[in-house]
Order: sequence, then structure tokens, then C-alpha cells
Amino acid sequence: MDALAGAHEAVSAHHGNNYFPLLDQHYRSHRSALFTLAGAIELEATTAERSVLEAVEFLRALRGAKAAFVPEEITVERPGPAGDPVKVRLRINVEAFASGQWRKILRDKTRPGMLVRRHLEVCVFSYLAAELRSGDIAVAGSDSYANLHDQLMSWEECRPLVPAFCAQAGIPAEPDALTAHYRDKLATTAAAVDAGYPGNTDLLLEGGRPVLRRRKGAERRPAALALEAAIHDRLPQRALLDILTRTAYLLGWHRHFGPASGSDPKIRNAMARYVLTAFAHGTLLGPTQVAAHMRGQVSVHELSLAGNKHTTATKIDKASVDVINAFNKLDVASVWGDGKTVAADGSQIDTWENNLLAETSIRYGGYGGIAYRHVSNTYIALFSRFIPCGVWEAVYIIDGLLANKSDIQPDTIHADTQGQALPVFGLGALLGFDLLPRIRNWHDLIFYRPSEAARYAHIDSLFGDEVVDWELIENHWPDLLRTAISIRENRLSSVTLLRRLGNHSRKNRLYRAFRELGRAIRTITLLRYLSEPELREQITQVTNRNEAFHGFADWLMFGGRLIGHNDPDHQEKVVKFNELIANCVIYSTACDITDAANDVAAEGQSVDLDDLATVSPYITHTVRRFGNWTLNLAPPDQAPATRLDLEPRVLFAPKT
Repeated sequence: MDALAGAHEAVSAHHGNNYFPLLDQHYRSHRSALFTLAGAIELEATTAERSVLEAVEFLRALRGAKAAFVPEEITVERPGPAGDPVKVRLRINVEAFASGQWRKILRDKTRPGMLVRRHLEVCVFSYLAAELRSGDIAVAGSDSYANLHDQLMSWEECRPLVPAFCAQAGIPAEPDALTAHYRDKLATTAAAVDAGYPGNTDLLLEGGRPVLRRRKGAERRPAALALEAAIHDRLPQRALLDILTRTAYLLGWHRHFGPASGSDPKIRNAMARYVLTAFAHGTLLGPTQVAAHMRGQVSVHELSLAGNKHTTATKIDKASVDVINAFNKLDVASVWGDGKTVAADGSQIDTWENNLLAETSIRYGGYGGIAYRHVSNTYIALFSRFIPCGVWEAVYIIDGLLANKSDIQPDTIHADTQGQALPVFGLGALLGFDLLPRIRNWHDLIFYRPSEAARYAHIDSLFGDEVVDWELIENHWPDLLRTAISIRENRLSSVTLLRRLGNHSRKNRLYRAFRELGRAIRTITLLRYLSEPELREQITQVTNRNEAFHGFADWLMFGGRLIGHNDPDHQEKVVKFNELIANCVIYSTACDITDAANDVAAEGQSVDLDDLATVSPYITHTVRRFGNWTLNLAPPDQAPATRLDLEPRVLFAPKT
């Protein structure tokens, strides 16, 4: 009979487009663990609304219940002030938190005042998980699930920092001035797009929906193709291990590695040890394979010890910063870009199944984690992280910019759809970053009006009836500032914040304030996207460079595409080592391109900088990954060329 009732409920769930009755079959095996967890942690509400917490307390009292139905009100015994048991009545109010679809399956018309126990348990634990993610409920003593408001700096601490912070971000310091600033910016942008609509041949409004005509990409000039061929012909062949050794000798990036004590007299030739360590881990060959091919020059133990004990993610970042800063001083780097723009995107890397980060990615079609990288418009990678597949990538987009310690400090971020969310738009604006993503299905997004009275002659159909709630932003201006300053001062991680704000909350005032500011910023961004073809081309160009870097880094990871280790720290180091060796190759190739371009010019051929800008440093045919590996520690024969000496035969002005 129970099986028949369950089958009937499943069929009804499919017909009624309500999957909640189907959750119970996946919940049963985890019931005991969930009750144990709920009893072991101390939960606290971060708002005045406590309905879910009261429901969890009600559920704890029913842990031993076996009946199919339970009453909405029960009596339990609790220790009194004198230690004697006291009877306490507990009541659960599902109307206070459960949705209409949940309430349909929680109640039975034939049993008033009773609730279906198995569905009630799934419902309460589901809402508990949602409120933990959104920050409406916190776990005392936790890190990721601590009370977000307790982690923020106090307003008294923030007040002296407000003028300098707002000046750096380019925003007004007063709440009324801030809302006026963004209201005017939204109104001005919308009016300009409306006025320019008749001349915007790319934009059509079909049934009120915006449609952009596709533009054909610009073809490279024959002179650019000829210059690229001439440069490629002059590039020397270099072994990957030689490139790492050469850059280590010239830039000294290996100096950041070493034991925690700061010195170890037993290390034989530190540069050789750490070059091979970066090579072993960044290519995914591993210490065993590298040691086997080095013919006794280094042992597996020496490479494993260096990788495990002498390097950390922070040390690898510092080594990569040395390479980035040296690259930024090259003349050719300024030909490729100004460094003010960066693209953020991820690439899936396989891992073993049984580890904390790995999961199946529908988007990437594999099992493992994501190498999430920030790549400058100058082609160099600024920062990398290894993150789970299941997270919204926008959570990490600000973190990479703040963690970047190189001389290249971009203020414009491009990403794909995964790199945008309303709170991210709001937080990015407060921190002085311009988030301009490439959004899929952007024509289905809501355009918000600057005011109820705002109407437009040509583009009015883009907007619905929704208006930005400027009063909400103004009222919560101190909360917004406290949050942004706390992140800038490293008191709170942007990942922790955005992980909470990435979940819709009915009660979290911080989420609602960031969401409202994000609505204004995203509407401005969408209007710019529709009206500025140069912006669309820039977004496409920079995001394509990011994707090309993924391919280049994957090519250098020729030891395999699977990280054979379950330690998250080790996985993070593999991704960062891979970035380090990719940046070393890019730096070396950029120096060779400089030398080759100078030779072409010295032969009397004209070298146009616009043509040179189309020559990518992601060149693989000159890099030898295989063959005999020998560690040549002799100094380079000569210093690499770093300055362009082109027509009219004068060097660029020295950089200040």
C-alpha cells in the first residue's frame, strides 16, 4: 500500500510540475547525518525573522518519530532553571517560510493540524541549507558560515576611510550624492542610446525585444600576415626547460621558494631544484617522471620535498608577479594592450573522483575542478585559482583582481555569462571596477528605468515598469560602504561575501541593497553594449585572449590532464605552477619577438605597430617540450632584447 501511494505521489509530482515529493528518496540515506549535524552545531539568526530556526528546533524534537504524520504543536521536556525538567510547547508555522508548492504536500486535507513527517524534514533541511548559503542563518564559530555582519568592520572604523576610499573608486561619499550620481548616469546613458538609435544600424527592436546584427570580424591586413611570418621565421627554437632556467636566471623568480625556516644548507643548487619543481608540477609530469628523465641529476624525494614543503600558493604567486612585472616593462607588451583590461574565465581540469573539490560539470562536460584565470589584454595571466565546478564563477571574479599584486592593475573586467550577477555589478562599482561581461541571452534581462516618469522615443520598449529603488540604496549606504571597505582592507573575503549574496534572500538587507545597485549598473552596461560596437569588439577580443591562454596553458600541461592528488592545496599549486611556466614562456617569446621585429626593421622592412599588435605570443612551434632534458645552468650568452628599435630607428621613450 505504501509503495502504491508513493508511486501515485511521484506521478502526481510529474504531472503537477512539482519535484518536491521526489526529494524524499534521495534524502533518506542522509537523514541520520543531517540530524546529527543539526544537533552538533550552534545556529543563530542574523535577522529578526526566526521561523526556519524554530522549525529546526521543532524537527530536532521529532528525531525519533516514526509516524507518517506529526502534529503542528508538540510538548517536550527541557531542563529548567533549577535543573528539573520543564514542559515546553513547540509549534511549527510552515506558512511563515514554506512556499505554496511545499505546503501542498506537507498537509493532508483528511488530517487537519497534522503534517507529513518525511516531507516536513526535507522541507526544513532545504530551507536551512538555503539560509546558511544566503547568510540569514549563521553557524557560531564557523569561518565560511559565520555571521557576515560580525565580520564587517564597524562604522566607527570605516568612517575615517570613507573619503579616500570613495575618491579612489570615483564615487561620491554621501548617500544622496551617490544615488544622484548613478541615477544621472543611468538617465544620461539611456537618453544618449535613445537619441542615437536612428543611426545605430546594428540594433533592431523586434516586438520590443532587442536584436543585434552580427558584425563580421575585421580581416588581418596582408602586411600583418607577412610580418607575422617574417617574425616566426626568425624565432629561435627553445626547450621548455631551457626557457624556465633562462627566465629564473634573468628574473630570479625562484628566490621566493624555500623552506619555512628561511634557510637550508642542504639544498644543492636552489635554482636548479626549483626550476625542476615548477617544471614537474606545472606540466603535470610529476616528480617521478622528471627524476627518471634527468639521469640522476635530481631524485624523486628532492622534487617532492621542494613541491610539498618549499612552495606554497602564495610563494608561487610572488614568483609569477616577478615574471609579470618584467613582461610589463617590455615595449612589445604596450603594443599588445594597456593592461587596464582583464578577462576572467575558467577551464576544467580532471581530478580523482574522491576529493573535496571534484564534481561533474555539465557546462564543461567533465569531472574535476575549474582553473579560473584572470588574463590581461597584454596576454599575460595575472592570477589563477582552482575552484569547484558547481560554484557560480562570478563569486571569484573580484577576488582575483584584489589578489593580483603585480604592476598591471586593471580596472575593467570582461567575462562570460558565468562572470556576472547583480551583487557582483554592485560590489565591482563600489570597488572601482567596471564589469563588462559577455552575457548570453542578455535580451531577456530586465532594463530598469531611472524614474517612473522616464520615457523614450525609440527604446522605451526595452524597459518594463521596474524602477531602480534609489531609496533602498541610499538607506543602506553605510552597509554597502562597510562591506566594500572591509573587503578592501582584507577584513572580509569577497568570495565569502559573494557566495552569500549569490543566493536570493527574502530577509538579507545587504543582499537587497547590492542587488538594487547592481540593477542600475547592469542596465547601464546593457545600454552601452547595445550602442557601442567598439565595446562589443573589445569584449570579444579580450575574452578570446583568455580562452587562448587556457589552450596555451593546457598545451604546456603535457604530462596529463588529470591532477592525481586529493589535497586541495596541491591542486591549487598545480594550477599556479602551470600559470607560472606559461608566463615564463610568454615572457621569453615576447623577448624573441622583440628581437625578431628589430631584425626585420634592420633589414629595411617597415614594421607597423598595428600589424605587430596582431602577433600573439602564444606560439608553440618554437617550444620543445620533449626530447632529451638537460639542465643547463650556465648564464645566457646575452641579455634578451626588451626594447623595440623600429622605423624611424629610434627607441621608445623610457618608461617612467
